Amino acid sequence: MKVILKEDVDNLGDMGNVVEVKNGYGRNYLIPRDLAVEANTKNIKQLEHQKKLLQSKIKKAKMEGEELSEKISAISISIEVKSGEEGKLFGSVTSKDIAEAIAAQGIEIDKRKINLQEPIKRLGEYEISVRVRQDVIATVKLEVKSSEAIAVPEAAKEVKEEEVKAEEVNASEEETKVDLSEPTEA
Repeated sequence: MKVILKEDVDNLGDMGNVVEVKNGYGRNYLIPRDLAVEANTKNIKQLEHQKKLLQSKIKKAKMEGEELSEKISAISISIEVKSGEEGKLFGSVTSKDIAEAIAAQGIEIDKRKINLQEPIKRLGEYEISVRVRQDVIATVKLEVKSSEAIAVPEAAKEVKEEEVKAEEVNASEEETKVDLSEPTEA
């Protein structure tokens, strides 16, 4: 089945292209979602007539994508997470977390457009690629920080040392106490 794409479709083609697809994919997915129309003689003639309109729409979409790409590249985001010693995270930073941090900056991005090979599991700075359009990719700077100071385990050690010292003081005070209730034999 031949269809004319009305929108850019990943792994298939760009807006205005005539592509060959399987019947079920065209009839059950592309056409009902208004992503394509069937490529019959009437629609092909109409496509040629509207080619200029499609070209302007493609240019406008590409310019909007490039503007969004510049906005995304201009920001840097920071995510605070709990971490243990040596910079290892409890859990990981995923594309959902990154999308939420970008949204906090005022730019809405779908989490599926964020390209992470694997979730981030260490503290540090990263450069993450975001696919704005099929042909426009932006890079955002991400800093993963610890929400707790790494010295927390040392602070816990200090608290335990203070508890041990307090117990030693209590024990030495008990040894120095003399029981005066019973008379001692002389």
